[in-house]
Amino acid sequence: MALDLLGRKMPLDTASKQPPDTPASAGTGNVATSSSNSSSAAVAAAAAATTTTTPSMAGGSSSMTLGTVGGTSTVNASTIASALTGKQSNAKRSLKLSSLADDLKPIGLAAGSGEEPFRARLHDLFSQIEKEFEVLYFENVALREKLDAIAGTPRDSMIDEKVPMQDTFEVDGAINKSFKSKLGSAGSKVKAGHKLRAQTSRIVSSFKAQSVVSSMVREFCGHKDGVWQVSTKVGQPIIGTASADHTACIWGIDTGRRLLQYQGHSGSVNSIRFHPTRDIVLTGSGDATAHIWQAAVNWEVPARKGHSSEEELEDEDEPYIERERTDLLRTPLCEFSGQGGHTSVVVAADWLPGCDQIITGSWDRTAILWDVETRQPLHTLAGHDDELTTTTAHISHRLVVTTSRDSTFRLWDFRDQTPAVSVFQGHTENVTSTVFTRDDKLVSGSDDRSVKIWELRNMRSALTTIRSDSAVNRVAVSASGVIAIPHDNRHIRLFDLNGQRIARLPRTSRQGHRRMVSSVAWTESISSTCNLFSCGFDRRVLGWCVSLPPKDN
Repeated sequence: MALDLLGRKMPLDTASKQPPDTPASAGTGNVATSSSNSSSAAVAAAAAATTTTTPSMAGGSSSMTLGTVGGTSTVNASTIASALTGKQSNAKRSLKLSSLADDLKPIGLAAGSGEEPFRARLHDLFSQIEKEFEVLYFENVALREKLDAIAGTPRDSMIDEKVPMQDTFEVDGAINKSFKSKLGSAGSKVKAGHKLRAQTSRIVSSFKAQSVVSSMVREFCGHKDGVWQVSTKVGQPIIGTASADHTACIWGIDTGRRLLQYQGHSGSVNSIRFHPTRDIVLTGSGDATAHIWQAAVNWEVPARKGHSSEEELEDEDEPYIERERTDLLRTPLCEFSGQGGHTSVVVAADWLPGCDQIITGSWDRTAILWDVETRQPLHTLAGHDDELTTTTAHISHRLVVTTSRDSTFRLWDFRDQTPAVSVFQGHTENVTSTVFTRDDKLVSGSDDRSVKIWELRNMRSALTTIRSDSAVNRVAVSASGVIAIPHDNRHIRLFDLNGQRIARLPRTSRQGHRRMVSSVAWTESISSTCNLFSCGFDRRVLGWCVSLPPKDN
């Protein structure tokens, strides 16, 4: 109830009972008036004069109505406070939107002229970003050129001209993929940053520790197909090579001349091993046989035969080395085949200590221990689930290791009458090679791009794991304990038995292999110009001079 001008009680209008900020009054924009007919016009005028309008987020306006009492306009304090608060917040939001719009608009274009100014501004921003990336790219190219210049110095001659980032970090593809996937979360980014800094410190330390200078000294040419294995002989400056062209050759290290060629096999010659003391050689072949043949070589350079003047004119452009005589041999001393022998390709063969027995491995999933005198099989070593890849015998103990494509290798002990065998599953893919060291360790390589060092007295787990970016082929260990690792990606890397990287042999357009490196071998001869040899499927056999650090380093 309210009092009129005469002091009488009169009922309030229903519209005046509603709060002034409810949607019914604020959203419609209508003015609430008293029900008194005598003061309706004045109240309406006063209400219209006190109506407040504020901007909205959509760009329109909403009205607020003030209540009246007895024909006189009255303003509620809460109503005024809420109106002022809404006005300030809306004004702030409007300023933020307008500033963002002004940033996106090109300078000199009026607002409300359409979407084209916004697009032009965005294109301008993206072009600036692109220019920044171009500047970073050219800086990166300049840094790479500086690194290449440093790599050309004699101190770092073992570093390739272009060092791939993945090869420098020495991480495999699976680790790289998981590393990228971890960058999705903030916490993993921190871990990745720590890992990257650790790898970077390894790179810096590897540059500081480079003390090995290596260079290619000699190339041995003559094979007509890929070369599977290269082998050296203790006490003589010769090497032997086994090739897929069905031949095995013996070369002079200092002259590079082919001294003897064996043509007794009818299939690819897959392995070659010199006898430790006698001038005989053991080879395994794709014709499912193993041969022992005479390896006595003629060191005298044959004299040039006389020619008529016409012949000399015709042949004067031919190099003299092409006319040098090479001794040919087609008949073996011993052949290991027949009943009880292999039924498929012989991939490897090796001498046991004492050299009265040999071990052969085959694609028929077995290895056979043979008696050299009787040429009869003594033991058939079965158990692998897939083809064998190599067989290796210890230099002084009657121990044999067989490797297979079933990702395992087996250690066979023939020191007792009954052979004992142990199975090891340290790799995840084909085990391609194993080699015994002089300090009773075993080094294994695999297609899983890793090399593991094992302790023979405790083979439960590997002592060290060396990871790379390519599959590993037939490795070799020097007398000082340096591991030479040939890869499918044409590189050769050197590590010590602790897993520390020593060097990588140079590979450029002028030196190095052009296809996968299948085998490497060290020589014990100090007087020789080469101390490391490599062969590959580019039909090349290369001799390297590697200045190894002292053993205590």
